[in-house]
Amino acid sequence: GLFAAGDKVLLISGNEVTKDRPAQHRAVIDAAAAAGVALLAYTSAPSGLTAALADDHRATEKVLLASGLPWVILGNGWYHENHTEHLAQVLEHGAVVQAARDGRVSSASRADYAAAAVAVLTGEGHENKRYELGGDEAWSFAEYAAEVSRLAGREIAYRAVSVEEYVGALVAAGVPVPMAEILGGVEASTEKGELVVTGGDLSRLIGRPTTPVTEAIEAALRA
Repeated sequence: GLFAAGDKVLLISGNEVTKDRPAQHRAVIDAAAAAGVALLAYTSAPSGLTAALADDHRATEKVLLASGLPWVILGNGWYHENHTEHLAQVLEHGAVVQAARDGRVSSASRADYAAAAVAVLTGEGHENKRYELGGDEAWSFAEYAAEVSRLAGREIAYRAVSVEEYVGALVAAGVPVPMAEILGGVEASTEKGELVVTGGDLSRLIGRPTTPVTEAIEAALRA
């Protein structure tokens, strides 16, 4: 089988957001339960996120908690790379275009979240705990645009648009409508402050401060 008794398993949520992810996740959880693994950690979303993006995570958490397995829920917040991977378009248009208004984001790097998962799988005393994970510093898109301007050495504006305009722009750029609508929902959640995760769980788990967004911008500009 996939798993052996006593294994510690990390279930990384599937990235096909518009497919039936909970069914895919259930298959893994069922196999892990049948094998009698010692721990199953799942990469979820912050508990405060109400956007449709979180629906599959909530469904998976229910399955995991009902499985009888020792569990850990890693409520991963937003990733720097969700934005820094699109810097080419930002530089091309001379603007950061978002629909989050003045909403703030406490993002962290992929490496930060990966280090937290490693800490949970290799450490002790994490069974049946939920961690709310996010960066130490929250930032706004106006601040993000200003930082990109500073590091790129050219004027980058922050253009705040409506969620409808934002979704329309994504669809015009070739993003499938269901995915564009999910991303629009994240913008609305960001404006409400749902992507600010406090409490310091991430830096505590990894034993160091989280990676500042400035570092991720610098790395993306060098790439």
